[in-house]
Amino acid sequence: MKYFGIEYLRRQLAAKAVRVGLRYRFYDMKNVFTPPSTIIPTQFLNLTNVLGWCAKAVDTLTVRLRFDGFEGDDFYLGEIYEMNNPDVLTRSAVNDALIGSCSFIYISADGDGYPRLQVIDGGNATGVIDPTTNLLREGYAVLERDNTFTGTEFSPLGTSVKTEAYFTSEATYIYLDGRLADTYDNPTGYALLVPMIYKPNARRPFGHSRISRACMGHVRAAARTLWRSEVSAEFYSFPQKYVLGMSADAEFNNRAATISSFLRIDKDEDGAHPVMGQFQQQSMLPYTEQVKMFAAAFAGETDLTLDDLGFTTANPTTAEAWNAAHRNLKLTARDAQGSFGTGFLNSGYLAACLRDKQAYSRRMMSGIKPVWLPAEPPEFSELGALGDAVGKLSQAVPDYFDEGKLHRMTGF
Repeated sequence: MKYFGIEYLRRQLAAKAVRVGLRYRFYDMKNVFTPPSTIIPTQFLNLTNVLGWCAKAVDTLTVRLRFDGFEGDDFYLGEIYEMNNPDVLTRSAVNDALIGSCSFIYISADGDGYPRLQVIDGGNATGVIDPTTNLLREGYAVLERDNTFTGTEFSPLGTSVKTEAYFTSEATYIYLDGRLADTYDNPTGYALLVPMIYKPNARRPFGHSRISRACMGHVRAAARTLWRSEVSAEFYSFPQKYVLGMSADAEFNNRAATISSFLRIDKDEDGAHPVMGQFQQQSMLPYTEQVKMFAAAFAGETDLTLDDLGFTTANPTTAEAWNAAHRNLKLTARDAQGSFGTGFLNSGYLAACLRDKQAYSRRMMSGIKPVWLPAEPPEFSELGALGDAVGKLSQAVPDYFDEGKLHRMTGF
């Protein structure tokens, strides 16, 4: 098989890592904010406002994607996952894929030859994908970076590469400081780096990020509004005052005009005295409404509700109303289960080939199906209606429901 080579994949990763790093900064709420105006006093330029909306959009979908193993598992793929901390592994793979559009599961063998599974984020791995199998023809991953602190903030994508791996269908090559250090034979016939992809399509086989350009734009706009509100709050707390008709040679100390002090202003020789006044107090309501507007736009982009973003609205009166408000999010979760399930199945397939040192045909895995827990488990108030439905279906189709189907339907 003809390969593009490690240098090509290094350039490809360097081009994509910047965008992945940007989305991780939004997820970690470390995105740099640029002041929107040059007329604001310099003492206000250091004000920072961060919003956790992007993290909320990712985490609310992550918690609804709960992988529960395989059905018809004749090759004991579930056993491989059980030996590799499945709760942490699957959650990390899903979470990183939602942030960067894809993550990767790196498969290697331990000292006894048993498969080890490790998640690598999309900013540290790439490859050439086979659109038919969703496996990689060749892959590249950064396994370790030099964590030396340089600059004002540590950035993993900005550090130098220390250990890297190049994957082909014949072997896995480990490089240390740019030099080939180890070579491990690959008996599986595919690169031992499996992509976990969120929302793939023909044009973008490595998928789309949950943190879209629209999400980042709404967060930036809301942060600018909060920044302006912080500046306006100073004038809201201490309204500006003025004095009219004061003599030019009169003494007036404006620093003495504190909340608890009195000012003495004498009349002039004609018996006149200056007039004091106060500008109208600035309202903070427009800023609140503008932030709420951006929150509504963000919620529409991510299938969330305003309650999810911290804006309290009228509570749903019933469990059915609550489920209806999150219906689109449940549909998004079910759609993501398909592509992520393929990734977990492909990882288990290659891990089984590595464990048995035999290149199984993918057709032999066709009877194995990934199983997920329900995206939204039923409330206790709904169990009565669910039990009635199960009873009626069981009468119509005897022996249709078993323990496994009820478990996947209810999560119990």
